[in-house]
Amino acid sequence: MLKPPIPENERERLAALNSYQILDTLPEQGFDEITLIASEICQTPISLVSLIDNDRQWFKSNKGLEVSETPKELAFCAHAILEPQEVMVVKNAVTDERFADNPLVTGTPKVIFYTGVPLINPDGYALGTLCVIDHKARELNDSQIIALKALANQVVAQLELKKKVTELNNTRRELEQSNEYLEKFAVMAAHDIRNPLTNILLTSQVLKDRFKDKLDEKGNKFLDIINNSSHKLIGLLEKMLAYSKSNQILAQNKEEAEVLHLLEGVVKLIDIPLEFKIEVPLRPIKITTSLVAFEQIMINLFNNAIRYNNKPEGIIKVDFAEDNWFYTFNVTDNGIGIASENFEMIFKSGTTLGTKDRFNKDGSGIGLCTVKSLVEALGGKINVSSEVGEYTRFTFTLKK
Repeated sequence: MLKPPIPENERERLAALNSYQILDTLPEQGFDEITLIASEICQTPISLVSLIDNDRQWFKSNKGLEVSETPKELAFCAHAILEPQEVMVVKNAVTDERFADNPLVTGTPKVIFYTGVPLINPDGYALGTLCVIDHKARELNDSQIIALKALANQVVAQLELKKKVTELNNTRRELEQSNEYLEKFAVMAAHDIRNPLTNILLTSQVLKDRFKDKLDEKGNKFLDIINNSSHKLIGLLEKMLAYSKSNQILAQNKEEAEVLHLLEGVVKLIDIPLEFKIEVPLRPIKITTSLVAFEQIMINLFNNAIRYNNKPEGIIKVDFAEDNWFYTFNVTDNGIGIASENFEMIFKSGTTLGTKDRFNKDGSGIGLCTVKSLVEALGGKINVSSEVGEYTRFTFTLKK
């Protein structure tokens, strides 16, 4: 008996096999059906999905065989994976010097005939085989070999599917843990922010009540601005806190509002330099959407348009259109622009292009990622077009 040589890429091959987290798992109908079909097509009493581990071959499915694994040094399949692109056929193991005195041949289960198709994953590693075994010398015809290859492809497809499902479940659990952390952080942050905001609001109200007769019109107007802004910020804080617990709230809590009124509110919340000109639709336009999300989208886009603009006179223009299903907004500026190869990258969390803004500050890589998440939560899409040194235009849709 000849022991199977160790493949040159054994370390990488074993790492690939272990990445599927399949070893020592329970039987599964999908794999058992494949070995059943293989036995029926090839008319053999035994069919196996065999995976070659470090020191054993383990059977994910074993039709006609009672054991779940055998030592690797006895495994026919350990020889089969040495030539991944070939189907290994042993017509009569008794006359084959590699296997003649193999205990699997001389004793139970009496492997005389063997044909194994290597299971090659997308990275080219042979994980094991789909094999058929008989207790007598024989061979398969071309049609049976072709069918066995097709079934081997199905085994690999099932392994890939299980791997993807496992990865998705792991990602889901990580996201759940991350969301739980973010929700706790949002609650604490909201508490820390709400208290000083409430103090500002109460103070401004006290000042208004006590000194409104002593202040001129401009002074009273400033106090009104403080009051209104504080109320708005507290309301915004409550809505964002609710959103941190479930983004479905955005789609559920839709309100009707005038676009011009919303944009005027956005302009009041951000610091727009005097040299900037804001062009918005003047005609009456009403939309029904999550107002807190819309405001956050526009605040982020306006802030970016201001920060990344090196022109003596900055321009931010908002265009609007709609059809039966979506509202469409264009936010265009005459700033520094974005190279086309960065169009997708800018929406990824934590990604910055290394460009300092007009205030000589670095970006956080959060704003556009937040915009994309909010737009998608409202059933829309966002994209960008730009010419470096000329303009940038963000186009986003919101589902009606």
